[in-house]
Amino acid sequence: MTKKLAGLPTWQRNLFVLWFGVFMTGIGFSEVLPFLSLYVDTLGNFSKNQLTFYSGLAFAITFLMTAIVSPFWGKLADSKGRKLMLLRASLGMAIVFLLMGLAQNIWQLVFLRALQGLFGGFVSNANAMIATQTPKERSGYALGMLVTGVTGGQLLGPFIGGILASVVSYRVSFFITGIIFLLVFTLTLTLVKEEFTPIERGASPSRKEVFKLLPFPKLTVGLFTTTFIIQTVNLSISPIVALFVRELNHGAGSTTFLAGVVAAMPGIATMIAAPRFGRIGDRIGTHRMIMIGFVLAFIFMLPTGFVTTVWQLAIMRFMIGISDATMLPAVQTMLTKSTPREITSRIFAYNQSFQSLGAVAGPMLGTVIASVLDYNGIFIFSAFLIVLNAILFFIRTRFLRAGGSLDD
Repeated sequence: MTKKLAGLPTWQRNLFVLWFGVFMTGIGFSEVLPFLSLYVDTLGNFSKNQLTFYSGLAFAITFLMTAIVSPFWGKLADSKGRKLMLLRASLGMAIVFLLMGLAQNIWQLVFLRALQGLFGGFVSNANAMIATQTPKERSGYALGMLVTGVTGGQLLGPFIGGILASVVSYRVSFFITGIIFLLVFTLTLTLVKEEFTPIERGASPSRKEVFKLLPFPKLTVGLFTTTFIIQTVNLSISPIVALFVRELNHGAGSTTFLAGVVAAMPGIATMIAAPRFGRIGDRIGTHRMIMIGFVLAFIFMLPTGFVTTVWQLAIMRFMIGISDATMLPAVQTMLTKSTPREITSRIFAYNQSFQSLGAVAGPMLGTVIASVLDYNGIFIFSAFLIVLNAILFFIRTRFLRAGGSLDD
């Protein structure tokens, strides 16, 4: 297998290895979801309200920390190299997961979950490396492949975590994940190649200078906003999916199993469709793919607010995954085409910060709307967020419809 990889062009070999890395990162960030609150419950004698609070804190702090530190890691990647950041992220997460299995109280777990966010950045740096190494005519396909890796990991993570926790124990599942991240570190160290010219100390541009270097700063900010709203909409159902399934099923059947099926639908669809839509975007234009995604997302999201059965909900969530597959690779590709190579890592890191903020805002928004408008209201409100997102993006890309080009 190593010989086969050695015979591939550098960007294809790196894509293969980094796909596995982002796949494992997706698993690492999502596998604890089925049992995080149960693991928290083993770390103390908590009331119901305390358990809810500490579980929410342990969940959210990882994404909050990622949002805060991503720009710093992006700046370091542009000055020191993306491979170094990939090694830092994979080794850091390996150590953190091994230590999580040894946590003795809630504050140790919260601290380690914060460190997990601190050592994040594998996905954004993998995207930046592939974006800068891949021929422009193949960038949509390559970034689409990375999207399938992250999405596939996030999809399988809860299933794998649930199986490991039930077969072995909560703690052993952390140990196994830590060992797998050590494998990712080893593969990245030995197989990923990068030709990188370090930037001299003091030559790295400041935040203001970064945006001055952007040829289309308004477009870039618009893409950040698009990422934030997509993630917010996608995760708004996260806190209540099992409760909504139970309500639709009138308490009959296996709520846990059905909720797992519903939660998996968008990820399955995105995994299947993202590389294909990435290729189509390379042909017809990435901005057109994003607008198509907005239209599909609205068409599928609004009726979801009126479903009456679990299987209707599952089908509509699958279709939402199709719309995600049109947008996610296209956003990454547009960022690549509109960003000078020397600040690519910084821009991808900012994009990850907005994605992480969406991961925090989505569940919070879903909880608030569900308490005011019931579960169905989440989807109706999300549909109008998508319309807002489409209008903002339409305004930001007027110059492309007027004959402009990101390659100018």
